[in-house]
Amino acid sequence: MTTDFDHAADIVRLYDKDRYLSALLAPEQHRADLMAVYAFGAEISRVREIVSEPLPGEMRLQWWRDLLEGTEHGAVASNPVANALLQTIARYNLPRNGLIAMTEARVFDLYDDPMPNLNDLEGYTGETVSGLMQLACLILNNGDDPGTATAAGHAGVAYGMTGLMRALPWHASRRQMFLPKDLIDRHGVDVETVFRGETTQPLKAALAEMREHVRHHLNRVREAAATVPEKCSNALLPLVLVEPFLKKMERNDFDPLQGSAEISQLKRQWLLWRASAEPLKRI
Repeated sequence: MTTDFDHAADIVRLYDKDRYLSALLAPEQHRADLMAVYAFGAEISRVREIVSEPLPGEMRLQWWRDLLEGTEHGAVASNPVANALLQTIARYNLPRNGLIAMTEARVFDLYDDPMPNLNDLEGYTGETVSGLMQLACLILNNGDDPGTATAAGHAGVAYGMTGLMRALPWHASRRQMFLPKDLIDRHGVDVETVFRGETTQPLKAALAEMREHVRHHLNRVREAAATVPEKCSNALLPLVLVEPFLKKMERNDFDPLQGSAEISQLKRQWLLWRASAEPLKRI
């Protein structure tokens, strides 16, 4: 019989393959709960894709906030991801404020407003990605504070920024810009050329600076690696894919608006498996 946790794992497999593969390499007793938290992250990250206008999207995100605040009054029983998440929260006494902050940050996804500046982008990726990594650390540490806030914070920003650069063609096709306005203004990027799918030298320069920021956060993770308990390292395992993605983006023949920064699933599986014993030594 399919359980709520099985359904959650299916959601992660479909919409967040790297975390799905990472969770499969986690200790067996924590896998289902990791999948529950990752499924929640996947569900709120794709709200824009399943609504036609912002208002229904805000209503979906509000439903999750109400659920987490204990005021939701219907349909929980029919939502297996919600059921699995609530069980995981209870099992590890997870802080709900971090999950609520994720839903609030995802409201930005529903609109086409520009990301104001780099600090805002770091805050956005911190809430949506770092928060997920920190919750995974808590699960892997049986609910006790693992002291990983700094490492998870920088790891999430690095992984999140990389993901947004990979998704640039998709976001541009719907006239959405996650590259911070202060950065693109500094390099003289004409946003309309990006929306038309035209790669320019200013855009390449802006993306090169973005990659520098990603590597800055990677270095901060390396500096904080000693503070991460070994049992929590699986939460940061997806980070081993960041440098390979960056190197692919830096190839001379790579077009950030037309090409793909993807790495084959087989290679990603191999990179994750190879690093699974000591992820922080492989980033």
